[in-house]
Amino acid sequence: MRVTVAGIDVRDIRFPTSRELHGSDAMNPDPDYSAAYVVLRTEAGEGHGFCFTIGRGNEVCAAAIHAHAPLIVGREIDLDDLGEFSRRLTGDSQLRWLGPEKGASHMAVAALVNAAFDLAATVAGKPLWKLLSDYSPEQIVDLVDWRYLTDALTPAEALDLLKSRAAGRADREAQLLATGYPAYTTTPGWLGYTDDKLVRLAREAVADGFTQIKLKVGADLDADLRRMALARDAVGPDIRIAVDANQRWDVEQAIEWVERLAPYDPWWIEEPTSPDDILGHAAIRRAVAPVKVATGEHTHNRVMFKQLLQAGAVDMVQLDACRVGGVTENVAILLLAARFGVPVCPHAGGVGLCELVQHLSMFDYVAVSGSVENRVIEYVDHLHEHFADPVRIVDGHYVAPTAPGMSARMLPESLAAYSYPDGAAWRTGAADGFAPGDEVAR
Repeated sequence: MRVTVAGIDVRDIRFPTSRELHGSDAMNPDPDYSAAYVVLRTEAGEGHGFCFTIGRGNEVCAAAIHAHAPLIVGREIDLDDLGEFSRRLTGDSQLRWLGPEKGASHMAVAALVNAAFDLAATVAGKPLWKLLSDYSPEQIVDLVDWRYLTDALTPAEALDLLKSRAAGRADREAQLLATGYPAYTTTPGWLGYTDDKLVRLAREAVADGFTQIKLKVGADLDADLRRMALARDAVGPDIRIAVDANQRWDVEQAIEWVERLAPYDPWWIEEPTSPDDILGHAAIRRAVAPVKVATGEHTHNRVMFKQLLQAGAVDMVQLDACRVGGVTENVAILLLAARFGVPVCPHAGGVGLCELVQHLSMFDYVAVSGSVENRVIEYVDHLHEHFADPVRIVDGHYVAPTAPGMSARMLPESLAAYSYPDGAAWRTGAADGFAPGDEVAR
């Protein structure tokens, strides 16, 4: 089905999460969860999408979305061939100079591509995970931009992989609908939380059925050792505790720090060093085993994921629904991870990321990897009330969404209240003596 884009609406949406230190970590002590939010308007309806930031700079991503308007507005989109739409955006001869395929320009592509898939799934009357899972292997392969990947995975090899999984799709879909997809929670572990709050939330997570939690680490070793001891005592020996340094360390420092945390049995160390340092991740992985290494939320594109896998640098791939070029590039990453046999455990620590990424993991289970072994989707208990189709967690599992679309649509009243800088939430904050973007030290 072909539709014409009549226009796009772009909004700078920010939530003042820094006030309560939600999302705080060793590198980002005061995040304001934000979304550069776009609506594609067509004769068939609207598609909603966004990319995620943590405050300042969100306007840069919004401007980058506007910069892509000449490639979209007044032009047709084939909702049955969104690989072509994605390649139109990433292949523009002038916009590519800003990346290529990285940075704010590429995050803008993610917002637009996700909006197109939200529209396609809405028109089809299916949740996105179901729309993708119903595609033939040939249609899935056609979504991918295969440039720079074929030394690791060819289209023919991907097609064979997908065909080998086809026989079990119906059973896996039924299992997904019956039991959901495994989740872990970062809610107890924000670095700005008190010890008492950490312990209380960790115990609540276990009571709610989570079998894995995550703690932020990396700012102060003594504090990390104390917090890990408290968390381990709170959850017991059988609950996995992942730790996340958010890029804080150099390679040797990462190795030394993880060795000190090892008595508390960390399940993985996430982003132990620069997200661009593929060889550094490989060195850390060799040194800290059996503690696993996970990364990906700041990995720019499918090429870097390919290299992380080729170098044996990661035990867990942490794709992000809004960091790379949206659904189509994430399909490529899922195929690469399946080719190398590495579990995908997506990043979802931000506004709307849980809503979006659940669709990618559920599609992966049904049609690509065929497994949930050692696979979990991150969950944070923040800001879901602002979405028309918020995530639902039951007994530590994501409940498979059934509403059409990608679950990306924010409520109109939330869009109005949290538009920056003129929404009511920000006007009220300023009146209370809080300047948007202020760092907090409390």
